[in-house]
Amino acid sequence: MSATPTSLDDGRPGPSAPATGARSTLARLLRRDLTAYPATGRRLAYLTIVVVTTVVLYYMLYIQYAVATSIITHFGMTYRYFVWVSVIGNAVGAFASLAAGLADRWGRANMVVYGLLAASLLVYFGLPNVDGKATYLVLFALVSFVEGVVLVATPALIRDFSPQLGRATAMGAWTMGPVVGSLVVTVVTSSTLDTSSWQDELRYSALSGFVVFVFALFALRELSPALRDQIMVTLRDRALVEARAKGIDPALARRGEWRQMLRLDVTGSAVAISIYLLLYFAAVGNFVVFFATTYGYSEQRANAVANWYWAPNAIALVVVGLLSDRIRVRKPFMIIGALGSIIATAVFATRATHPATDYYTFAWLFVAIGVFSGIAYAPWMASFTETVEKHNPAATATGLAVWGWTIRVVVAVSAAFIPVLVTSVTPLVDHGTEVAVAQKQAAPALAIVSAHPQTFAELGSYAPGKVPPDVAARAQQEVGAADLATVQKAQPQLDLLKKYGTTVQKAAHDGPGQWRTWWWICVGGQVLFLPFVFLMTGRWSPKRAREDAELHQQAVDRELATLAAERA
Repeated sequence: MSATPTSLDDGRPGPSAPATGARSTLARLLRRDLTAYPATGRRLAYLTIVVVTTVVLYYMLYIQYAVATSIITHFGMTYRYFVWVSVIGNAVGAFASLAAGLADRWGRANMVVYGLLAASLLVYFGLPNVDGKATYLVLFALVSFVEGVVLVATPALIRDFSPQLGRATAMGAWTMGPVVGSLVVTVVTSSTLDTSSWQDELRYSALSGFVVFVFALFALRELSPALRDQIMVTLRDRALVEARAKGIDPALARRGEWRQMLRLDVTGSAVAISIYLLLYFAAVGNFVVFFATTYGYSEQRANAVANWYWAPNAIALVVVGLLSDRIRVRKPFMIIGALGSIIATAVFATRATHPATDYYTFAWLFVAIGVFSGIAYAPWMASFTETVEKHNPAATATGLAVWGWTIRVVVAVSAAFIPVLVTSVTPLVDHGTEVAVAQKQAAPALAIVSAHPQTFAELGSYAPGKVPPDVAARAQQEVGAADLATVQKAQPQLDLLKKYGTTVQKAAHDGPGQWRTWWWICVGGQVLFLPFVFLMTGRWSPKRAREDAELHQQAVDRELATLAAERA
């Protein structure tokens, strides 16, 4: 059977009918179904477009966290307000993921292509030009809505174009989207923030979105419902899948899809991976704040140390995906990866309370966490789609919608919970910088006040301008006119220190311990992930997996032989 797509991809009608040709061009940009499974070259091209689209979308989404302190300062936000920007955005994204379950009905490719365009427009023209924090919140929620849709549509396309014995590699590549998106964020910002504003950083990300949109607009396609609603174990199943597709009614295949997905192995696995990724969510949203408030890192340095997490994680995702497909098992990798990340994260939790912990200690811990997380996550993504397929391959987007909704809800809840647990962050972000500046500017005055505590305590007991003459005279005699003038000149800084100094000092003292508690919660999430691995589909033994593949191929050969005999 020919691998060349028919219908919309065959070029009809010809150039002799320009009006109809124009309509066909428009139809090609809106109707993207392939009626035959694409050849390897084209299939890999589609997969590449989906992965690159995911990278730039997450680049646009995550860039705000890399310049968080600049955005907070620009809009006069409190840290708590900025957190709620993220919470509301993720809540909107969660329900957008549920809505994207309709991708099984409406198609995935258009959601990806035009979602990328919408996000690029919002990030380039909207967010950098807003005049207030409320408008910023609304526009970021719209960007998050797009992300919630694409979070479901892109892995659904990856599943469609990757047979099961290649799924972990493809899903590892897709998972590089958020990870490489994060890496691009930290690489670009750590290289350009010294010469660029936060608005420039947002526009850089949007420009990459426009470029990829042009490629995706004309090149991205998807399988027809009849093709994608089947299980494809290897590329050798292609002829059988295409033959079956001629007799499949997609509407019948989709009956009861939501009910079929609300099962423990699907919903439980979605919750398990979401809590496993608590540290990842904290890395995206809070590493800059954590290192700025606890270790005094600049935005640039904080993003630089995060590179040590993202780069190894991205490499591990693809390498482990290839290995998982080669030996045909998923679960052992999930267990090994989870155990490794538990140990590395636990060590990180113990070191994060020590002010003497240096940059490269964190760097090597992030390498370990990134690698082990990749070992667990790429096989998990493959196994999850295979678990969904076990119930109903026609409900892939529905199953991924359940996962997308769950993961966004966990992100929103964790983002809202961090300021409640790590109470030190709010005063440090809101007033830490101005207190430090005031402390430096008022240092001479503070020394004078410390030398004459009783005198200045007495002066402070009177309202400004109401100090009795005899008290003022005695103060001038004890302190000296010049030193009194120095203290008077520094009065605004001293007032600020009086108002916020104690709170900020206490927050700086309490902060490391509070963050340590959160890092241990992240360890707990990784531990709770382990038992749910046993619920998912797939073999533990490579030998048994090979036997399953051989039995499957024999069944495919028999069915193809039967079809050939019927046609003869």
